[in-house]
Amino acid sequence: MRRILFVLGGVFALLLLMGPELAPHSVTAPVGIPFGLPTATSPFGTDQLGRDVLSRLLNGGRPLVLTSLAASLAGGLLGVTLGLVAALAGPERRWLAALVLRPLDALAAVPPILVLLLVLTALPARGGLVLAVMLAGAPLTARVTMAAAAQVTGRAHVEAAVARGESWAWLLGREVLPLIAPTVLSDAGLRFVAAVHLAAAAGFLGLGTSDSDWGLMIVEALPGAVLQPWALAVPIAALAALAVAVNLCSDWLTRRSRVLAG
Repeated sequence: MRRILFVLGGVFALLLLMGPELAPHSVTAPVGIPFGLPTATSPFGTDQLGRDVLSRLLNGGRPLVLTSLAASLAGGLLGVTLGLVAALAGPERRWLAALVLRPLDALAAVPPILVLLLVLTALPARGGLVLAVMLAGAPLTARVTMAAAAQVTGRAHVEAAVARGESWAWLLGREVLPLIAPTVLSDAGLRFVAAVHLAAAAGFLGLGTSDSDWGLMIVEALPGAVLQPWALAVPIAALAALAVAVNLCSDWLTRRSRVLAG
């Protein structure tokens, strides 16, 4: 069963990364009537302009995934770093933990979709989308990381390292981060799925990563959902499959990190 899942995951990843090269038709040229049902040359039918749904799906996957991956990595790196700093500050440096956490708490109070709109209004480009998703995810990652690290920083081996005068970089890299890696990896999987959802939400608003953004495809398919349900169902199923695949991968990495950590 595990091998089957790995094979399916590999095929899915290949379709996402090589999608534009594998698309059978142009994403701009009509290949049939508007909201046409599936045919031999167009397995998922056509959209409201007669464009091939499968080709648009294959073209829209790569920019969506790469943008979400960049945003979740940036947000994860920022959140983990700030969470570790807040945890290591301890009772002796409460001012430092407050300095790190209070701005993040204020940012976390703003709904992610509002952060998305504000940033994209000021910076309407893919860089703005990455920045918005990063800002939406970093505060929660910082909180999760700080909570996990706080259970480790009081252990004897960490206190011994502090007494030896080890640097913070050494403490984080050798004593703390390996022990909280499963928690960090689990959180990273969730943040990536959240990043995909926010990137798709930008597509709903017409501010997505491409003209074939999966969120944009869903919005455009809604008026003709009765005539051509495949145009609506296919991008929704692709988003769900991507979320499940990422969570399965995150679970596997979490189990591996627990084994390596002993």
